[in-house]
Amino acid sequence: MAKKLFFLLLVIIISGISGILADRFIFPRLAASRFFSRYEFLKKAADNVTIINKTEQVYVKEESSINKITNQAISSVVNIISYSEKNPTIPKNGTGTIVTSDGIIMTYFSTINQENSKYKIMLFDGNIYDAELIGVDSWSNLAFLKINAGNLPVVSFGNSDDYKPGEKVIAIGNDFSHYQNRFTAGLLNGFNPTYNISEKALPVSEKMEGVFLTDFSSESLPVGGPIVDYSGQTIGIIGVTVKDGKKEYFEIPSNKIKIILKKVVKKEFSSNPELGIYFISLNKSYALANNIETKQGSMIFSPSGQQGLAVIFNTPAAKAGLKIYDIITKINDEEISLSNNISDILYRYKKGDELKFTVVRNRKEMEIFVQL
Repeated sequence: MAKKLFFLLLVIIISGISGILADRFIFPRLAASRFFSRYEFLKKAADNVTIINKTEQVYVKEESSINKITNQAISSVVNIISYSEKNPTIPKNGTGTIVTSDGIIMTYFSTINQENSKYKIMLFDGNIYDAELIGVDSWSNLAFLKINAGNLPVVSFGNSDDYKPGEKVIAIGNDFSHYQNRFTAGLLNGFNPTYNISEKALPVSEKMEGVFLTDFSSESLPVGGPIVDYSGQTIGIIGVTVKDGKKEYFEIPSNKIKIILKKVVKKEFSSNPELGIYFISLNKSYALANNIETKQGSMIFSPSGQQGLAVIFNTPAAKAGLKIYDIITKINDEEISLSNNISDILYRYKKGDELKFTVVRNRKEMEIFVQL
């Protein structure tokens, strides 16, 4: 008799639990479907019941190892040793980057000794090579050395036009007395289109204009080293200039480096053109403030207002008759703008080329031919 009562009680409990489950979970879900929603008894079962769908939070962990992020670039970063045979006990170490698989190495000219010096290159794999300085590009101040080696890992340059302010970047250096990469993480502040890398108070046409600026502290910046994004693409090379007695750091954008490398490979970078002017790159604000009708172009300028301090004597500009306050708006019908400045345009030509300058003088447009 006791067994029968226990069995009956168990059946009642299981049935009750099943009813509760059906009433609270199964029927409401059926009523929520298209097929079963037409049945009235299921609709009533769903009254005052809230269906909660389970969701999951997925956390994507950002790569925290700078070494892993920069893995593609670090094997192309080298240590450059400059030394003199007369005094080899005081060498100078600097950072460089392999840019061709047959051994061309690029750095910023201030990282190496150039006069009466010899060079050795320490690679990531421990090999050490003698190097020859093949030249310095006067427009960018980038220096190029050559080692006798092949199948070397080459840095991968990204499209610098794609990068915007606020992007995370990493600077890589290797300028200790032994081979050891060092890293600094920071942010890309932006692109300054009117920054000229000369040490002059005003821009000069023979020096690069338009560079990246970052928020790295100056003490941590390895001049001559690459800055890379978080996919490992190199977007610039670190340079430095001195203005008003202070060092100013910047990054040469990768797209400009690609143009320079074409000249280096062709051995043409020693034929950089000379124009011979100081200038101001016009923008709308400057034009409005100074009552200038022309809103873009390069205005030949000197704060003193003297012709001889705006157009350098006996240069192509002086010989062609260019004058202070002339606004150069086009070169060979190519418009000058902040994104395509006069320095960039001229760099694509060589000494001896004759170019047509479109000039606004006293608010009148004219054409002047200049032989570089």
